[in-house]
Amino acid sequence: MDLFTPADLGALHLANRVTMAPLTRLRSGERGVPGDLVAEMYAQRASAGLLVTEGTWPVQESRGWVGQPGITTDEQQAAWGRVADAVHAEGGTIVMQVMHAGRVTHPAVTGSRVVAPSAVAIDGEVRTPAGKDAYPVPHALTLDELAEVRDQFVAGARRARAAGIDGVEVHGANGYLLHEFLSPASNTRTDAYGGSPENRARFVVEVVRAVAEEIGADRTALRISPMHNIQDAFERDEDDVVATYGALADGLAGLGLAYVSVLHAHPAGELVQGLRKRFGAPLVANTGFAEPTTRERAAELLASGAADAVAVGRPLIANPDLVERWRTGAPENEPDGSTFYSDGAAGYTDYPRLGA
Repeated sequence: MDLFTPADLGALHLANRVTMAPLTRLRSGERGVPGDLVAEMYAQRASAGLLVTEGTWPVQESRGWVGQPGITTDEQQAAWGRVADAVHAEGGTIVMQVMHAGRVTHPAVTGSRVVAPSAVAIDGEVRTPAGKDAYPVPHALTLDELAEVRDQFVAGARRARAAGIDGVEVHGANGYLLHEFLSPASNTRTDAYGGSPENRARFVVEVVRAVAEEIGADRTALRISPMHNIQDAFERDEDDVVATYGALADGLAGLGLAYVSVLHAHPAGELVQGLRKRFGAPLVANTGFAEPTTRERAAELLASGAADAVAVGRPLIANPDLVERWRTGAPENEPDGSTFYSDGAAGYTDYPRLGA
């Protein structure tokens, strides 16, 4: 296979195997409502085989930043409907990444408390509307509250589909709530959701299965980042990582997920490929933050059979027509990091296309 052959990932039909990674861009205002500018940005990139939205909160308590979009109100749902329509009008396919920030946030952002598997704070500072502040000690979710959080993911997925979004990617990576359950550094529980690798994987399995039951497994995906060691969700014992993510994979095997997206520096290596077999789902490979995915690297992963599709971040920020540039070998625009998390069109919808 190569970058430009079509693919079916579950019920998702991709015109090519270049996917847009979920990218935090913070253009959705105080109320988390994606407007016309957001719709334009995604529509510009609809020639990628699959667009994955930035992490989108299913309940106010799960919001990580001001400007991050939500999917909990009728207004937000209607706005995402306009995004979906814009992407579909350009022939694209789009899924929503539903994300709970967990302890990677602040009461000034959530408007209420901060929650996590355990009452363990991140060592460092978080950006709030009033400036930087220390990460708070989060509230450890009770068993009853875990069921509520699971249902919040389901409700967000239901709203995403009602808006016309083609599927949902459950965010289990990068140190946010679901990843916090997987990591022994952030999960110090002693009940059925902590301790052993199987227990730490349990809540993620329950959330993904519940979303799949609601919208169909063939429109449900999961993103993970084993051993990424970000935001204090440390996973430094490889044997424990294999056991934990193996339990996660075994808990979801046979479900028929649309895909599993794995952020890892070595997607062709034994860890990722072993998990790929155990999940029994198509693999979308993402080489990580430190090394943006190049055309050559993406082509190599597909040609070797190490992935079914590749997730691309910064190159797609700067090149709305990246697929055509990669197809023809054309030069690429360089992304402007100073505009990644700013406001307005600059560095968002104003990157030039070929021939402009």
